[in-house]
Amino acid sequence: MSKKLGIGVLGCGNISAAYMRLAPMFNGIEMRACADMNPEAAKARAEEFGLRAETIEGLLAADDIDIIVNLTVPNAHFEVSKSILEAGKHVYSEKPFVLSLAEGAELKKIAEAKGLRVGSAPDTFMGGSHQLARHLVDSGAVGKVTSGTCFVQSPGMEMWHPNPDFFFQPGGGPILDLGPYYVSNLVQLLGPVKRVVAMSSSGSEYRTITSEPRHGEKIKVETPTTIHAILQFEGGAQVTYCASWDVWQHGHSNMELYGQEGTLHVPDPNFFGGEVRMTEKGAFVTAPGWDHPFNKANDGPHANYRAAGLADMAQAILADRPHRCSLDFALHVVDVMTSILASGEDGQFVDITTSCDRPEALGPDAAMALMA
Repeated sequence: MSKKLGIGVLGCGNISAAYMRLAPMFNGIEMRACADMNPEAAKARAEEFGLRAETIEGLLAADDIDIIVNLTVPNAHFEVSKSILEAGKHVYSEKPFVLSLAEGAELKKIAEAKGLRVGSAPDTFMGGSHQLARHLVDSGAVGKVTSGTCFVQSPGMEMWHPNPDFFFQPGGGPILDLGPYYVSNLVQLLGPVKRVVAMSSSGSEYRTITSEPRHGEKIKVETPTTIHAILQFEGGAQVTYCASWDVWQHGHSNMELYGQEGTLHVPDPNFFGGEVRMTEKGAFVTAPGWDHPFNKANDGPHANYRAAGLADMAQAILADRPHRCSLDFALHVVDVMTSILASGEDGQFVDITTSCDRPEALGPDAAMALMA
């Protein structure tokens, strides 16, 4: 693919380096400029990756920028994405896409009126392991999936992140921060969610930062940090989903799907790769061979293909086809997550008001076509 869309990055924090470093692996995109509320942060990233540092206004107006990647903090995602669309540019947002259905609906209205695309991370469900799991579900290898479990539990984020405050504010917490990986993967595997019910709590009122440079500072907890939920899917499956930052250690698998003919063990949806295991009835068997490019270690021991969703959106724009990390898909995931949080407050079932198509599967050949 000879044509490339120009990419600008708005928000030059921790995650921006991954996008800038990995984007050259893909066809259809070219990183060109970046901006940040802190001009020095933009200048440092620009120098590090050979980009052009812009003011925010300059990035929004730049003629050589087609898509702006929104890497601001979650509670700014809506306003920033809105400003990008109003500037006439496509937007690809980090997760969570928005923090409410109303925000997502407004962005959809603007995008449709202007003929623009909106996409959102996570794109880890496009990883080789999760696409193998998709292939096994679609081919009926474990029969109809009737139930499942998901566990994402740890002591918290204040132990490693230099500025972890936003994780414990509204818009953060383990559901909105980590839930996009898990719920997105469940929806791409099983289809849309019909309703949810949940209970939630917080393990402590304050968290103490143990990372540098703010070691010893305390953060007030303003959002639930332990949530136990049940998701009922339109296809009939019911999945137990536990997310917590109040757990030091546990022995649960990240994700298991239980079918009428066997069990599928799916690796951590926070990553692109990992081992997929399956059984026929109760006996483990070898999963089919799957030479998928997004399952190969390329970042130390890890398969890391961040920006795959961005590249897929750019190539979809050029080819006039749907993109996988779509607005409707991301908004349905937001609907599920915010409904879990709402149910956690009162313990009542919440019906999901949105739906979406499953993203198109990404087999080995389709994944190779995304790569430079």
